[in-house]
Amino acid sequence: MRVKLSLIALCLVMVAMLAACSGEAEKADEKADVETGEVAPAAKLVLGVAGAHSGDLASYGLPTVNAAKLVAAKINAAGGVNGAMVEVVAQDDQCKPELATNAATKMLSDDVKIVLGHICSGATKAAMPIYLDGKIVVMSPSATNPPLTQSGEYPNFFRTIAPDDAQAALEVEFAKSLGLKNIAIIHDKGDYGKGFASFCKQFIEADADIQVALFEGVTPGAVDYSAVVQKIKGSGADGVIFGGYHPEASKVVTGMRKKGLEVPFLSDDGVKDDTFIKVAGKYAEGVYATGPMDFSSNPLYQEAIAAHKAEFGADPGPFFPEAYSAALALLKAVENAGSTNYDKVIEALHTKKVDTPVGNIKFDARGDAEGVGFAIYQVQDGKYVEIK
Repeated sequence: MRVKLSLIALCLVMVAMLAACSGEAEKADEKADVETGEVAPAAKLVLGVAGAHSGDLASYGLPTVNAAKLVAAKINAAGGVNGAMVEVVAQDDQCKPELATNAATKMLSDDVKIVLGHICSGATKAAMPIYLDGKIVVMSPSATNPPLTQSGEYPNFFRTIAPDDAQAALEVEFAKSLGLKNIAIIHDKGDYGKGFASFCKQFIEADADIQVALFEGVTPGAVDYSAVVQKIKGSGADGVIFGGYHPEASKVVTGMRKKGLEVPFLSDDGVKDDTFIKVAGKYAEGVYATGPMDFSSNPLYQEAIAAHKAEFGADPGPFFPEAYSAALALLKAVENAGSTNYDKVIEALHTKKVDTPVGNIKFDARGDAEGVGFAIYQVQDGKYVEIK
């Protein structure tokens, strides 16, 4: 009996040792994965999605979440990325810089390696130092502030939309084509709105045929903009360019029209949103706005739109094609890199083209997608229509 008990004890000791060795091996593998940034076979690959998912600007951010989900489902159905299934994890920043830093910190603590977002330039700018320190690759479908790529501060930042200087140049040229000579430039004081407005001012001041009648900021969220409307009227402006988002734009144009100020109102892609038309109502009619180029003839664009309608029962909102393209580009870069290794993913984005709804793209040395740009749209019969 004593011999039998000794044998049993010995077996138990050996089992425990094998389990311990197995556990240490697993821990070593996990440590190697963390150190190299590799995704182990059959692991999950988290695609972080950061942006305005609630609040006044949710109509810009929620289409990006939907785009990420659709891309993840498509890729998972085909076997995933390097054997890993894609999981979408969203963080809401409401387009507020202070919440954007919280979202970025959460991505970092959760060991996320790739992030789709943020939506607004100010929020993106606030979050980028955290992503840079954490070696997280970020791609925005809509943050157009030029310094995000042009300053050289953030080699880990990419975007699938053209920057504001290109948008502003198009806007000023279009204003000239309308015969405008004396333009009031209004902005919301933010990184995006004021940045766009400042570029418009710069391009106008460099042109002898057109001048700035007024350059004025408004406070986002204010109930009444009658003071700035009065300044526009007093300036003798024959047109208005607005830099910012739809909540403020709708109030400004409504105030202008109610005061009988019928001069052309031009704005940016922050206003090219059906929510602007719903809020401004009849006063939205005739408003011009720049927006991403129309890629509706692209089969992948058509496929993405059809997938959204099938899954969510509605047309997608603004920046959906750019977000879908960004999700594809990020995940394809991980595939091309063979891992989530920071340097390898960045290299893949710069060197390997990927087919997307906004074209067959790769990214230039600054992180801007090659071949994308802007077009002019106008509200006609309650819908934005491209001006050819």
